[in-house]
Parts: sequence; C-alpha cells; structure tokens
Amino acid sequence: MTKAIRIHAVGGPEVMSYEDVEVGAPGPGQARVRHTAIGVNFIDVYFRTGAYPAPLPFTPGNEGAGVVEAVGEGVSDVAPGDRVAYAAGLGAYAEVRLIDADRLVKIPEGVSDEQAAGMMLKGMTAQYLLRRTYRVKAGDTVLVHAAAGGVGLILVQWAKHLGATVIGTVGSPEKGELARSKGCDHVIEYGKEDFAARVGEITNGAKCQVVYDGVGKATFPGSLDCLAPLGMFASYGSASGKVEAFDIGLLAQKGSLFATRPTLFTYVAKRDDLVATANDLFEVVRSGAVEIPINARAKLADIGDVHRALEGRKTTGVTVLTP
Repeated sequence: MTKAIRIHAVGGPEVMSYEDVEVGAPGPGQARVRHTAIGVNFIDVYFRTGAYPAPLPFTPGNEGAGVVEAVGEGVSDVAPGDRVAYAAGLGAYAEVRLIDADRLVKIPEGVSDEQAAGMMLKGMTAQYLLRRTYRVKAGDTVLVHAAAGGVGLILVQWAKHLGATVIGTVGSPEKGELARSKGCDHVIEYGKEDFAARVGEITNGAKCQVVYDGVGKATFPGSLDCLAPLGMFASYGSASGKVEAFDIGLLAQKGSLFATRPTLFTYVAKRDDLVATANDLFEVVRSGAVEIPINARAKLADIGDVHRALEGRKTTGVTVLTP
C-alpha cells in the first residue's frame, strides 16, 4: 500500500483526504513512478471544486517528478532508474502513480527534482505562450497579468531574456517587488490603478504586442485595451472566473485583434512537441536565464492548507509538495 490524496466529492479543501491506495504493475505503455516532488497549480483547485469535472473518486494533481520504478510492455522512452518529470493527467498527489510513459521526459543534469516538479506545467505553459502562441522577439512590449504568480514569474524572466519590455500586473506591493526583481520593467498594482490606462501611459499610446492573461474575468475586457492593432490576447487561465461570452466584433473595434484560449495539453499532445517544449524549458533554466522560484514547500498530507493559501492569493512563485 502507498499514500495518495483522494477526492470523493467536489468542494472545499476539506474534501481532500490522505488515504492508503494500491498501485499495481504498469500495463502496456505505462510506467510506475515514485515521486520525489509534486507540483501545485491553480488548475488543481478547478478540479477539486468541480469547475473542471473529473470522474469520482480521483487523485488530483497534474505535475510531478521522481524515479521510474518499473515499465510495462512496449515502453522504450524511459527505463527503471531514470529521473523523470511530467505535466500530464490527474494523479500526481500521490507517493507512487502509474502514468503513460510517453508523457514522461528525462530530467537532465543541472535541474533538480524540485525544480522539475515545480516547473513542468508552469514552465511549459510559459514556453508555448512565448515561443508558439505569440513568438516574442526583441523590441516587443508584453503585458503579463499576475506577474508574481507561478506562470507569471517564469513569463517575466523568459520574456525579458528574449529582449522584450515587460509590464506586469500584481495584487500587492510585495508581489510588485518580487516581479520587479525578476525583470519586470514596469509594475502595475491593479487594485490601485486602471491597468489599461497605465499601459497606455507607459507605452506612450503604442500599447503591447501581446497580453498573457491567466486571471480571466477580472481583467477582461481591459486586457484588449492594452493591445496594439493586430495584437494577441492569450487567455490561458481563469483564476478570477471565466471570461464571459462577448461579441467577436469587439476584436475588430479594438484594432483587428487576435484572441486565443490555448491549453498546454494541446500544444504537447504529440510526443515530439512535448520533448521539444521540455528541452527548451530545461535549457533556459540550466543556463540561468530563468530561475524557478520555489517559495513554499509542504508535505503531501498538508495539501488542504496549501490549497487555502493558493485560493487566498497568499502564494508567489512555485509551491512543491514532498510525499
């Protein structure tokens, strides 16, 4: 027997129970991974509350790192003893799990298990946003909402590394200092300022080529007012609630804008894309261009407190669980 967090009914943090579970041998195409570190993401809250439905009961969590214990028939990408990491389907909040082996990537030397567990979902999200959804180049001006959050801090550093001018929104002076320390050129505290008006001032009316928005309802449609003509609105999350339906003609009125609601799992659905995305991320971390700020650590059994902090906007950067 091994331990895992199980959810039998959706709801608040109290619905997560720390239980004994049985993990069998890996089937064809699967690997059994013993976690050394587990990542925490706001998407975990969506699953726990039922905003993203999952068959009950289930083990939450989409991100982790560990060691391969065994592989099933037909597996050639990884082998027992390999250090691996992933951002994949539910089941990460556990000591041991089964997972499709083609979702695993090997962790290179120079990247710790904690870093890998804390950056696979957030870091690969930043990678596709910056390199594929809108390919940031030197001279661009980008707006990053929730710039002190897990994805936000990676976006800020990486965009700066690519030569962009980075504007970030934050919820407090402390978060503003953190974002600024990671390369944010301009910080806007959205509780105190009209962020769209401030972006116009900062850019002398030129505005931004892209807005990366993981906040959702609270920052829409203001995000569109931050874009230059033909700019890209990339809505990759909804921490404040979903963006409500809007007239697509709004995009024409505000400058023939582009809008997309991308997900990581679409961008890395193919094995080759997954490996290329992960390797690009590993490279910028190993080079020191992007740091993975692990600002909180907790035991898996204490996950309820972790979720309360996450929902209370009391976290910054990356939170990592240990089994």
